[in-house]
Parts: sequence; C-alpha cells; structure tokens
Amino acid sequence: MITLKHILVATDFGEASDAALSYGRAFARNFGCTLHVVHVADELASHVMPPALAPINLGDLQADMEQDAWRQVDALLSAEDLRDLHAQAAVVTSSTPAQAILAYAERAQVDLIIMGTHGRTGLAHFFLGSVAQQVVRAAKCPVLTVRAHEREFVRPDALQSVVRSATT
Repeated sequence: MITLKHILVATDFGEASDAALSYGRAFARNFGCTLHVVHVADELASHVMPPALAPINLGDLQADMEQDAWRQVDALLSAEDLRDLHAQAAVVTSSTPAQAILAYAERAQVDLIIMGTHGRTGLAHFFLGSVAQQVVRAAKCPVLTVRAHEREFVRPDALQSVVRSATT
C-alpha cells in the first residue's frame, strides 16, 4: 500500500507548474496528506553583475523579488487548500533551484515531489539542463513530472467530483 503524508509541488508560476499543482491537489485529497507548494527565488548576489548595475541595491531588489514570490505562492492556495489539505506555502532563496527543492523535501519529510517540466530539447537542454531532471536524479523520494497540455490523468471533472464530495 502506498502511504503519502507530505507532497511537495515545486512551482515557477508557469503553465507546467499549474498542471503540477492540479496533480498535487488531487493526490493530497486522495491520500489525505499535506500539500507543500514551494517556489525557489533566485539568489541575485550569486550572479556576476555588470558594472552598469553596480549602483543597484541588491538587498532591496532581492527583498522585492521574494515578496512578489510570496504573493504569487499565497495566491495559488485557496481557502480549501489551506483547510482541507493543510497546504503550506514556502519561498526558498537559492542560486541552485534543484538543490533547494531537494533540501526542502528532506526537511519536510516529503513522500512525493510533483513538478512541471518545460520539455527543452536540443542545445537548450544540453546547456541549460533541467531543474526537473536534476531533482529526478537526486531525490530520495519518487518524483512525478508533468507537462502542460499533455496526456493528463487528472481531469477537471474528476477534480470537481472530489471537491463536491469533500463539501457535502
């Protein structure tokens, strides 16, 4: 029997992440577990800045970026998510998103990671790699990757029936 207590959905606020969140909600409802929604904000200080940007206060810019990320993560979670799925939002700052996701998963004792993938191919994939690919390779728990608009097994009508049964 599969037992899940904590599910992590990693989001970059893109379309594939929205699909991953739908899966995360469905799994959390079906298994009665806690949903963690995590965004990794880029650590600006880790990047080499061109001299033209030197006068910019990175601390203020970083704080603004993190506040914006918190607003977006909070906006993803409904009152039902918070009440029924005990959803927890998190924004982690790091220059290495995959490592940050894995570290959060370890701390929160996550049983399943769900994340979107953008499906890069060719040179973009070779040079940029994939956060999802790095997470899949190093995770200590199962990882489900989803692409937006691909063959989905969590259908909107199935989600609605779960919502209706939960409210009655």
